[in-house]
Amino acid sequence: MSKSELQAGDPAPSFELPRDGAGAISLKGLMGHKIALYFYPKDDTSGCTKEAIEFNGLKKDFEAAGTRILGVSPDSVVKHDKFKAKHDLAIDLLSDESKDMLTAYGVWVEKSMYGRKYMGVERTTFLIDQHGKILRVWRKVKVPGHAAEVLEAARSA
Repeated sequence: MSKSELQAGDPAPSFELPRDGAGAISLKGLMGHKIALYFYPKDDTSGCTKEAIEFNGLKKDFEAAGTRILGVSPDSVVKHDKFKAKHDLAIDLLSDESKDMLTAYGVWVEKSMYGRKYMGVERTTFLIDQHGKILRVWRKVKVPGHAAEVLEAARSA
């Protein structure tokens, strides 16, 4: 764990990223809402698909808790559009092909698989309050039940 790792109480790094379906979403533009900001490695892989479907299935509950769900990966907007259409997703997906936001949030990390090291997204979720402050961080997320756990935290925040 590095000293600069974001924690509850820290201000969320500012961002403005292109989103699925055209346009952009910024942290500044979402002030007044809580944000469930989840980072995932890649569209249409098994874990990422399950995670997106879980968050999507709870979208109305998150909205009732005053919380907007944003998924972020380094995939392109075109890939996000295909992913959303294929799985009938209604949540917003942001594209960070430059990896600037992934780096700012500390989720673009060195990973290792079968002894091979590579850079990739560490599955992480941030719950951000209406003023842009981080309320809670989940690192190295295990997908089953995660969206429901974030929802409970959003409801009690």
